[in-house]
Amino acid sequence: MISFVIPCYRSSQTIGKVVQEIKTTMTDSEYEVILVNDCSPDNTYDVICELAHADRHVKGINLARNFGQHAAIMAGLSYASGDVVVCLDDDGQTPACEVGKLLAAIDSGSDVVYARYLHKRHSLFRNFGSFVNEKMLQFMLGKPKDLYVSSYFAARRFVVDEILKYDKNYPYLQGLVLRTTKRITNVDVNHRDREVGESGYSFGKLLTLWMNGFTAFSVTPLRVSTYCGCIFAIIGFLYGIYTIIRHFVVGTAPLGYASLMSALMFIGGMIMLMLGLVGEYIGRMYIGANHAPQYVIRDKTFGESTNNEGACS
Repeated sequence: MISFVIPCYRSSQTIGKVVQEIKTTMTDSEYEVILVNDCSPDNTYDVICELAHADRHVKGINLARNFGQHAAIMAGLSYASGDVVVCLDDDGQTPACEVGKLLAAIDSGSDVVYARYLHKRHSLFRNFGSFVNEKMLQFMLGKPKDLYVSSYFAARRFVVDEILKYDKNYPYLQGLVLRTTKRITNVDVNHRDREVGESGYSFGKLLTLWMNGFTAFSVTPLRVSTYCGCIFAIIGFLYGIYTIIRHFVVGTAPLGYASLMSALMFIGGMIMLMLGLVGEYIGRMYIGANHAPQYVIRDKTFGESTNNEGACS
């Protein structure tokens, strides 16, 4: 049993083709497709309902507001019943017809398999965001340098079950995977051009994603802040010694209002940055203590069984 989980946002014109490609590919296997509408402003959920009513393999979930891609995937994972779960994009850029490569790697002993693109067809901005995310995962979460992570991946059932134990808000899937298993591999697949629309990742959403990576599963930012504080304290102490020695040897202490203000502004900015990081950790603890939801499901469409209160708009 293979479960396909697809987060959907502004994909009314593309999701039908993705589902059809899965149907064509999985002719000899038992499968299900779980489409999670992340409160799209268009009629994406209406299309999902039509697909679910036409095909018993398709299930639709409609979120009450936009919770983000990772939260939408978590919602889909909670309804996935397959022995292997495959996550891919809703825009058709991740080829469902090549899912056999991921499944073959799973059969060979891998717990998680990420698709690796030799020639990415994303925009320059999106590629930059992926590059920053890769470096962040290496530095913060200890991701192997030769491992490429993407939104197209397959995972064994026990990995999904472990991921679902995380019930806090601000989920970060790559962090959840990396802390679950080390048997993670890559397979090469093609990456298609986007046929319709633009990427749903704005600069603000990318910043939110990076902040989740910084603070969700690592205390490295706090340690970096401590190291920076120690370095600046040592520099300040040494400069103080230099000033005293020069006063007694030369007779005058070094002057310079501009340099002094520059140093104060720089150190003050670093202090505010460090306090901001500490505040981010404390804020997430506070929000978690208030039991903020990871996602909220407005309604579901499972074939003929439908609880439809209307698409989110």
